[in-house]
Amino acid sequence: MSSAGDAAEAILARAGFDRGPWLAVAFGTGIASWFVLDQPIEWLSALFLSLIVTLGAVALWRLNERRTRLLAALIGMAVLFSLGLSVAWARSAVIGAEALPRPVSTTIEGRVLERMEQPAEQRIRLVLATREPGGTRAIKVRLNVPLDRDLTGLHEGARLRVRARLMPPQSPLLPGSYDFARVAWFQGLAATGSIQGEIELLEKADGGAPLASLQRSLSAHVRSRLDGSVGAIAAAFASGDRGAIAASDDEAMRDAGLTHLLSISGLHVSAVIAAAYFLAIKLFALWPWLALRVRLPLVAAGTGALAGVGYTLLTGAEVPTVRSCVGAVLVLVALALGREPLSMRMVAVTAIAVLLVWPEALAGPSFQMSFAAVVAIVALHSAAPVRAFLAPREESWLAWSLRRALMLLVTGLVIEIALTPIVLFHFHRAGLYGALANVIAIPLVTFVSMPLIALALVLDLVEAGAPAWWLAGQSLELLLHVAHFTAKQPGAVKLMPQMSGLAFALFVGGGLWLALWRGRARLLSLLPTFAAIGLLMATPIPDLLISGDGRHVGITGEGDQLLILRESRSDFARENLLELAGVAGRTVSLDQWPGAQCSRDFCVVTLRRGRREWHILMSRSREVVTERALAAACERADVVVSDRRLPASCRPRWLKADRRLLGETGGLAIILDGKQVTSVADSQGGHGWWRGSAPDRR
Repeated sequence: MSSAGDAAEAILARAGFDRGPWLAVAFGTGIASWFVLDQPIEWLSALFLSLIVTLGAVALWRLNERRTRLLAALIGMAVLFSLGLSVAWARSAVIGAEALPRPVSTTIEGRVLERMEQPAEQRIRLVLATREPGGTRAIKVRLNVPLDRDLTGLHEGARLRVRARLMPPQSPLLPGSYDFARVAWFQGLAATGSIQGEIELLEKADGGAPLASLQRSLSAHVRSRLDGSVGAIAAAFASGDRGAIAASDDEAMRDAGLTHLLSISGLHVSAVIAAAYFLAIKLFALWPWLALRVRLPLVAAGTGALAGVGYTLLTGAEVPTVRSCVGAVLVLVALALGREPLSMRMVAVTAIAVLLVWPEALAGPSFQMSFAAVVAIVALHSAAPVRAFLAPREESWLAWSLRRALMLLVTGLVIEIALTPIVLFHFHRAGLYGALANVIAIPLVTFVSMPLIALALVLDLVEAGAPAWWLAGQSLELLLHVAHFTAKQPGAVKLMPQMSGLAFALFVGGGLWLALWRGRARLLSLLPTFAAIGLLMATPIPDLLISGDGRHVGITGEGDQLLILRESRSDFARENLLELAGVAGRTVSLDQWPGAQCSRDFCVVTLRRGRREWHILMSRSREVVTERALAAACERADVVVSDRRLPASCRPRWLKADRRLLGETGGLAIILDGKQVTSVADSQGGHGWWRGSAPDRR
């Protein structure tokens, strides 16, 4: 023990790194532990273990001068870990909203809390404060309203009555799918749904929420100047409203690695603050009285901070925007005080500030991608070779520009590498040419599109903005052209249907070690990274994908096509099946596939996997089937899938995934060779948003 303590103390002494970022890592690890661990007893055990580590370290080394670094590290990490876990637990207990127990059609009366415009989907979304149907509990619900049923005065503060079909927030359709139930839990939503009939407006809004009204007015004004997705993207830059972007353009931006440009974050906030800072310091310098009495960098920093805060509030104050605003304000403070503005400590302070308010953000891709990109940029530009490469020197303007362009390409490549595991884990696909596309797109947006949009808005005050709008539209047309061109290239998109939580944790741990440690010990980050790559490559694609309601089944391994049990009117189920199957081709209904035998009620398919054949029986209708015939069919099947509860006499050779089982497990991903079953319930534990802990007995 003594020699191990000496070695640890020596390592900490030689490392010479900043402790602040590691405290942020411990805080985030505590939050992540709350999501990963299943039950309150496990959360309490983790807190108790942190307390034991803290007290044990104090008892052993409080008076030992040879253990000062190790003592501080253990106490700091344990305390921040327990604080992170406690913050996440407290946030869930305070804000979490229990979902409705079942779908219901009812008449509700409520007050509009939020209105979201989504013209690309031909709808608006309203968040209402109302009462639980048949009860007295105050709840929040979100309703989809077709555009043709919108009413004047239907804004924040309005009171309405409407008949609606309400649904509990949906759990992941399949293992690894988007978990809307968790998101809704932390948004306080008890149900979502759509209206059935006309809206009765009981009380009109008195102008609505000022910021929301201003955001909508600004978005509508921009879209009135520019048509189509070009106008929608310009509105996203100006107000944060992405609801009017066409699905095809949104998909192209995603596959080209340019989606981050549509989400108001570091790039946009930094551009606004930098512009405000530059203009302020130049304009105030023209005022001799002020320039002689006040430090202009302080005044310019204050102006930039106000501009950044205003832009953040105007664009909706989403987590990436808040993170960027806090970070940019810290940079301004550092500049005003003459300190180093770009540092890991600044990133750590920003991360802790955001997670203290929204600990649930840690589990979402937005926070992860945002901070991964910033950490990658800071780590890259803090490296000695990069500092030497960018150091001022006597050179021509062309050489200076070429070095900056090369650095931009390298930075984009590093960001793509850092973001790829996160994108694959959450979205199961990633654009591989994003670094190249961003070399064109980032300067285009930062130095051309956004300044032109700002100029056009200013000139519109005197009805002279048309030329600036035309130029802005041309720049955004170029942006869309780059996105579509990049997305259409062979191999532009990498599909990865399954990444385990362990592989993702290894990727994140390796990346953080590489970014935050110092010296040759950084190379140890290769160990978890290579282990994660090995796990990723060894993870097979599931043979069967079964949705939580049993209605949707996908079968892989039959070429570049995905076999599905039934066609769906909604693209949601189909897209989830394709993503989790890792198939970029088309879907084929089983009744159209020669290898399946389908009747009106059932489909039977035989799959060759491993060294044997597997017989799969799937129900297609709710028609009554005689129990004896069903039992005989089940006996001949290895796996039976049904969206209804099957009788006990149905006994397949291995697995009966009927309504009762799926009510407990949620969706399933099955690998036949080896009989491996992964369920949605495996990743949910005892958290409040999961409703699959008990079988459906209806």
